[in-house]
Amino acid sequence: MNLQAIQHIPVSNYAFPVSEKEFKVRLRVAKGDLDRARLVIGNKYLWHTRKEFPMEVAGSDGLFDYYECVYQVEDPRIAYYFILDKGDEEWFYGDNGLVQPGTTNIEEDEAAAFVNFQFPFVNSIDVHKAPSWVNSAVFYQIFPERFCNGKPELSPQGAAPWGSKPDRVNFMGGDLPGITEKLPYLEELGVNALYLTPIFEAQSNHKYDTIDYTRLDPHFGEESDLVELINQAHKRGIRIILDGVFNHCGGGFRQFQDVVEHGEQSPFKDWFYIREFPVSFDPINFDAFGTTPYVPSPWVTKDIPVERLKRMCMPKLNTENPQVKEYLLGAVAKWTRMGIDGWRLDVATEVDSHFWREFRQTVHAINPDAVIIGEFWRNAEAWLQGDQFDGVMNYGMQRPAVLYFAKSAISPQQFQGLLTENLMRYTDAANASMLNLLDSHDTARFVTVCGGDTARLKNAATFLFTFVGMPCTYYGTETGMTGENDPDCRKAFDWEESHWDKDLRCHYQKLMALRKTRRALQEGSVRFCSQGDVFLMERRKDGERLVTAINNTGAPQACTLCAKGAKDLLGGGSYKGEGEALSLKVPPFTSMILELE
Repeated sequence: MNLQAIQHIPVSNYAFPVSEKEFKVRLRVAKGDLDRARLVIGNKYLWHTRKEFPMEVAGSDGLFDYYECVYQVEDPRIAYYFILDKGDEEWFYGDNGLVQPGTTNIEEDEAAAFVNFQFPFVNSIDVHKAPSWVNSAVFYQIFPERFCNGKPELSPQGAAPWGSKPDRVNFMGGDLPGITEKLPYLEELGVNALYLTPIFEAQSNHKYDTIDYTRLDPHFGEESDLVELINQAHKRGIRIILDGVFNHCGGGFRQFQDVVEHGEQSPFKDWFYIREFPVSFDPINFDAFGTTPYVPSPWVTKDIPVERLKRMCMPKLNTENPQVKEYLLGAVAKWTRMGIDGWRLDVATEVDSHFWREFRQTVHAINPDAVIIGEFWRNAEAWLQGDQFDGVMNYGMQRPAVLYFAKSAISPQQFQGLLTENLMRYTDAANASMLNLLDSHDTARFVTVCGGDTARLKNAATFLFTFVGMPCTYYGTETGMTGENDPDCRKAFDWEESHWDKDLRCHYQKLMALRKTRRALQEGSVRFCSQGDVFLMERRKDGERLVTAINNTGAPQACTLCAKGAKDLLGGGSYKGEGEALSLKVPPFTSMILELE
């Protein structure tokens, strides 16, 4: 037995309450190493009443198997250990490590050589509960400046013609009335939640350089326009979440400009991380987004006037400062009270956790069912314990999807291994609240990464809408919009229907409808079972069995499922098996969602 590979961490993503009545326990071991794993669990004060349960392999990655067991909580005071078997070899695994039977007395108390793992008490307030609506959420991300120009009179002076080539500085006039105008389109598509990139006053087209957190950007409209958008969206069953940029502000932020002008005499000098005074811009001597002090950045050149540099920089906010915190949380409360349904939080990793905990309390005091999503590109486990964020933008899923679907760089087995590794990082509530994406305003368009091959995009979309978490479509992906990395991925939405890939859009409509109506896709367990070159993922809930089958190759591929028959919910075909064996041939670059008999 590979003892070095064995891992369990109590009170973590390896041991957590799913609810007050269910407790999930995970165990990591070397891949293919164990014959059997058992969980011995019970009340820590009534240890003699403990019970033994078999554990099942929930998934595997390239190195490890992950065993799971869900314990029906009889008492909130939980103690447990594992029994691990391989051939004639048997080990007990507890909080002080691994011991073999005969070397310890399990019946003894904590003074013995063997110590149980514990979850001291399942307090209801500590159970990470996902917002009630996330399981059925079908998100659509909108870059407001480029979605629809509803009121041309709001457009910035000198705005470029709609549909012209985007660059990092030009404007095209998208606004909030434009989004409201297109709600019928979004409803018909099947969307029931919108994620808007920043809408607060800023100087750029992307608005991630906020200059006033309490004011809507005037080029997007007035507060009444936001209220109208929220109300009209809610009437159609569409939720709205906003983008909050609280790590940094724009160079034009009034408080920062005061520091630039008055230096150490400014009452706002501690709102930022100024290394020395006076403030310098070439090179900068303060912390800012994407820029290290005293190290020239690509944009810090002698060709850019200092006055422009002052506006281009994005100084980091000191969220430990009580005044900063009061100002930002006041703004958060204002917009939350307008009726929004949650927040997406930019550069969330660099903001202190104390701020995020107060942020969550502020938001949930107004809307307890609001979702809170952080922008994370790496492991976010520390932020997903239920006291800060519900989920994150799931780049841990997106990157493997690019490798598998767009580039054919990994096999289905490698793909499912990477997915398993990502799932095992987090609790069930966090996985359910992930904002799953294929592309965004920060990435090249997925179809462009695919080399324009929409069949690959359709396969990826099928996976996206059947995987655990909240599927999110970047505006225009459903019509075949292309684009390289920023700024090309931020083109104006082409509203000329003759330019749309209508087959692709129809595929998205089908997927959105299935996601909103099938409980197995919303709440079901997930199991990967790929065969050869066919990616297979099974979702189960209350007797409903759905299998996503994807062939991402240029040749037909065969697979066999344990079922009497199946119906393809995407293509409409029906298949009959022989006894309990259903043999299928999946056509090249085709995906199916199979309802199994």
